[in-house]
Amino acid sequence: MPPHAFPRGGVLKRTLPLVLAGLAALSAACLAGAYPAAPGDVLAVLARAAGLAVPAPADPALPTVVMELRLTRALLAYGVGAALAVAGAAFQGVLRNPLADPFTLGVSGGAAFGAALSLTLGLGAALGSTLVTPACALAGGGATLVAVLALSRLAGGLRRETVVLSGIVAATFLSALLSLVKALNEESVAGIVFWIMGGFQGKGRAELALFLPCLLLGLAGVALFLRELDILLLGERQARQLGVAAGRSRLALLGAASLLTAGAVAVSGVIGFVGLIAPHACRRLYGGEHGALVPQAALAGGALLCGADVLARVILPGGAELPVGVVTALLGGPFFCFLLLTGRGGRA
Repeated sequence: MPPHAFPRGGVLKRTLPLVLAGLAALSAACLAGAYPAAPGDVLAVLARAAGLAVPAPADPALPTVVMELRLTRALLAYGVGAALAVAGAAFQGVLRNPLADPFTLGVSGGAAFGAALSLTLGLGAALGSTLVTPACALAGGGATLVAVLALSRLAGGLRRETVVLSGIVAATFLSALLSLVKALNEESVAGIVFWIMGGFQGKGRAELALFLPCLLLGLAGVALFLRELDILLLGERQARQLGVAAGRSRLALLGAASLLTAGAVAVSGVIGFVGLIAPHACRRLYGGEHGALVPQAALAGGALLCGADVLARVILPGGAELPVGVVTALLGGPFFCFLLLTGRGGRA
């Protein structure tokens, strides 16, 4: 389908397929799993939860399986996908780089290092909470952002070149620290590697509660600067002429996007390509105006990651699960080959 295939004013017409794709992914997520459940029984559980007067399923354990396990996990996957997609769109706009992604500033490396320290030191077992590792990951991502922005200021201000270079320095250094942690404590290597590969196995209400404030605050921060995102694409001089404080706007957008990234990585591990695929696909279909692109990328990212999580749960026999990061990488590689071959990969 060519760019701008939908009329610019047809917001509902452009958005409805993304909404339907998200609902389909959420529905499939409620059906997928090792616990046997007929589709009609699952729909009955969802209908009763929505307040409809329908007969209860014969299996008394099914409502718990669907509502407490599958639906919660699906909502978490959808939210993480939306967060990564919006962060990707924001980074690409702020840095004027179509290949920027949510992990450009090294925030994912900081989150991974925080989680690795928690797993190595056994903080979760010592404190008796499964949220210790996600909390350490969130703290590590936040500390990395502060360090990157401070280094950028020392190197000449919050210009896109210094921000990108500072992020590369931070990511490289954190990768070395992560390798050091794994080398010094071989007992924790399996847990660290599994966490870094990304996934939602065993995640539930606690992780959703930790992630939700990051999601809402990050989305609100990006939404407040959608106009500035469009103007920043014009360059520093044009932004000043239009009355936009480029440095302040860039700082706010980077902070909001990094909060989305750190929150997502804290509850799901490192999941790549979603922050690249969703913005690129929506930009190609609907255009690059961020007022439309950002919410559409959020819907696309949520549907994409929720669907990838379903694939990760059903693709292997015997109830085994693939890491979701592996599934998104397998989807992302062919996608960018397609972009490259069709001559669209380098356009912002």
